[in-house]
Amino acid sequence: MKLGTHSVDEPRGGGVRVACAPVSTPPPQHVRAAFGAKNAEPVLIEHGPVWRCDDVALRPAASPAEASWVAQTLGDLDVPDLRIAQPIRSSDGRYVVGGWVGFRFIDGRAEPRYDEVVAASMRLHKATADLPKPRFMNLRTDVFALADRAAWNEEQAPLDPDLGGKLFDKFAPSREKIQARPQVVHGDLFGNVLFAGDAAPGIIDFSAFHRPAEWAAAVVVVDAMAWGGADDGIAQRWSHLPDWPQSLLHALLFRLAVHALHPKSTTRSMRGLERAAHRIADFL
Repeated sequence: MKLGTHSVDEPRGGGVRVACAPVSTPPPQHVRAAFGAKNAEPVLIEHGPVWRCDDVALRPAASPAEASWVAQTLGDLDVPDLRIAQPIRSSDGRYVVGGWVGFRFIDGRAEPRYDEVVAASMRLHKATADLPKPRFMNLRTDVFALADRAAWNEEQAPLDPDLGGKLFDKFAPSREKIQARPQVVHGDLFGNVLFAGDAAPGIIDFSAFHRPAEWAAAVVVVDAMAWGGADDGIAQRWSHLPDWPQSLLHALLFRLAVHALHPKSTTRSMRGLERAAHRIADFL
């Protein structure tokens, strides 16, 4: 259901998947029972951290407030040509039980259909354009929140020079103000949009950020160029979007900051970002 196409050592995620329970630990029976899957045998969905229990999908949630918001938000969304995994309330009405959240299982796997992921991003964010900014966003202190603020020059962060900090400092002076208004967006769609033949793309989670919709699309493009083997033309094909050069730049700075802050970053995954940075430099 949720399969990452990222390198095994590439840091990723936007919030709720960080510091979760170990993916090797299946949901306990009382959690499965609460979501109506008491007798189901949990099956880890490829790279996880999602466990399938018959027609129920369960994943760990580090932040109950954020996980509840995601469940409620996805439950209220109706997006043309997108399959949205419907959240499941527990038997007592909660979205989160014992650190786990439940959704209806939707079929599919991540595939290198990156232009379709970008198109799905734009459709999704048209539907989320008027959502109010969740209060929990201002309280985040995880790697991804720090990297996001650093990329937008809102906060300084201790970036490891050899794992992205030097390249961040090289590109940061080119930042300019983006005119597009910020809104609630999914900031980690690469590897998290599911495809099943000709069915509409599927989305099962939401890594919430408050940035322009074009930035979220640009993050997909940066990830695809860095770790997905995307062709050089992908950035050009979406250059009609407003503020595209600056959206790409801010997306690159975000990924560089994440990489420079994340404890699992390696020189191997850094090489992908270096390739992406070289290509994006042509747009600035």
